[in-house]
Amino acid sequence: MTAPADPGPPRSGSGRTSADRMADTAGTHGAAGGVATARAEQVLSRLQLLITRKLDGLLQGDYIGLLPGPGTEPGESREYRPGDDVRRMDWPVTARTTVPHTRQTVADRELETWLAIDLSASLSFGTARMLKSDLAVAAAAAVTHLSVRGGNRIGAVVGTGGGSTVRLPARPGRKEAQGLLRAVARTPIKPGRTDLGALVDMLNRPPRRRGLAVVISDFLAPPDDWGRPLRKLAVRHDVLAIEVVDPRELELPDVGVLVLADPETGALHEVYTGDAKLRARYAAGAAAQRSAIAYALRAAGAQHLRLRTDSDWLLDIVRFVAAQRHARTRGTTR
Repeated sequence: MTAPADPGPPRSGSGRTSADRMADTAGTHGAAGGVATARAEQVLSRLQLLITRKLDGLLQGDYIGLLPGPGTEPGESREYRPGDDVRRMDWPVTARTTVPHTRQTVADRELETWLAIDLSASLSFGTARMLKSDLAVAAAAAVTHLSVRGGNRIGAVVGTGGGSTVRLPARPGRKEAQGLLRAVARTPIKPGRTDLGALVDMLNRPPRRRGLAVVISDFLAPPDDWGRPLRKLAVRHDVLAIEVVDPRELELPDVGVLVLADPETGALHEVYTGDAKLRARYAAGAAAQRSAIAYALRAAGAQHLRLRTDSDWLLDIVRFVAAQRHARTRGTTR
């Protein structure tokens, strides 16, 4: 399904990076001849401030993970001793043995997080608050903020279209994480489609210890192309799939004659959007496509988070993280 061209002023320009375009979204308005590096620094600083204020304000806690849960892992149970924290009582074991037991905990291992970020040409599109590529970079910044604490390591592989990929090694520390985000934001988008299956498979090689893998894409490639690598990735790692969507990919507005463009091939088609039946068929086809994507992600064992360019993406992330924490702690003794 081709993506409709923006009927308004152009939202992207050839040769521009995500940081250049995110300047408008973040409220940064530099001179036309400004240095790209300075713009990237300013945009990411504003974005980091926004993420820190909102996420830290709504998600309290010393260790906040997208999927791994609280900051301690359950260990073995032992008999209760005077002075033990009663909040650590292991009630199931106590009921079975009729002897009070407490649940011990073990320290968390350092978490290694890898991002697979699709920045192919199909993401250079947006009709709402931002382009999909800008939203992908913003999502990567939020994941980095949530994952980098406690000496955790974070790395990334970036697909830039045309079969090109960039690998950024995993390193611990906030300074290194900010450097990774700067490198992602400055990555120029090339014509052509990213092989999403090959991009995901890069996270499988070389084999790494269990950690968190985050795939950020619009997932417009056929699920058969990326479903198997994603299932393989989920065998060893916790996988989070972040799907970025623009509202015009879900339904067409009634704006008369509209030019639809495939951003990966440049093919153009004129469509009369005043036809209600055509709009209904488009919406039905888009719904079927998104349902197939959601089904493939569930079948692969990945958690699914959908972010839209016309909604508060930070609030969507907050709700997702809160739901994951509640699901993982529900019914436990911690």
